[in-house]
Amino acid sequence: MARKVKHEEHENHERWLVSYADFITLLFAFFVVMYAISQVNEGKYRVLSDSLVNAFKVEARANQPVPTGRESGKAASQSGQSVIRQSLPVRKSTAAGELKRKQQEIKMKGIAKDILQALAPLVRGGQVKVTQSSRGIAVQINASLLFATGQAVLEGESVTALQAVAAVLAGVENAMQVEGYSDNAPISTLSYPSNWELSSARASSVVRLFVDSGVPPERLVAMGYGENRPVDSNDTAEGRAKNRRVTIMILSDAQETVSEIPLNSQAAR
Repeated sequence: MARKVKHEEHENHERWLVSYADFITLLFAFFVVMYAISQVNEGKYRVLSDSLVNAFKVEARANQPVPTGRESGKAASQSGQSVIRQSLPVRKSTAAGELKRKQQEIKMKGIAKDILQALAPLVRGGQVKVTQSSRGIAVQINASLLFATGQAVLEGESVTALQAVAAVLAGVENAMQVEGYSDNAPISTLSYPSNWELSSARASSVVRLFVDSGVPPERLVAMGYGENRPVDSNDTAEGRAKNRRVTIMILSDAQETVSEIPLNSQAAR
């Protein structure tokens, strides 16, 4: 029987390539990981950090026994009643504020209506304008109806109209501002060196008539703005006529509230 010939195994001299390939693969993976670590997303890192802090945070616990049975039910009931008691003043305060606001709005609408009725012919003629805003009620009167050119003495017909307004305002408890305005035409007389003096004198004349007609003087203020707050262009005669005006401002209650801070308080430091 013939014997099988045993072939001699040749040594593989390229096995180092397998180790080299594994080394290159690991080195590539190493640099990929290093690159990924260097590109840190600050936002995601902060979220992760906060999450870990919240997860491992240990809150202080009171050294008190945990209520059980009836004690637990009683504690829960007292807690619920406490929340209800705390919410009731807030609801009452909100309801009271809303009620006060509505009452104030109704009150101001009533005053505006009475003034419109008292000055109805002048309103229809365009010489008086009555508007209402969050600041209050503004009664704007053309100066040509009240005064002669360059003068601050009320004319006869205007006194009757202002007395009708004063009759309405005498029963009003709100503060009032009488504001005088002029156009940009310069004036220089012994009595009125500029439009400041003229507009202030006209406002003061209306205030004086209101006081004589029964309006409490402590509720009145006279203010002069000169030509500095025009409502129309001073380039035309019609615009200048609109700018020469007296505005009676009946302030709402919210405008009258002034908060004062003492100089020695913490807020002033």
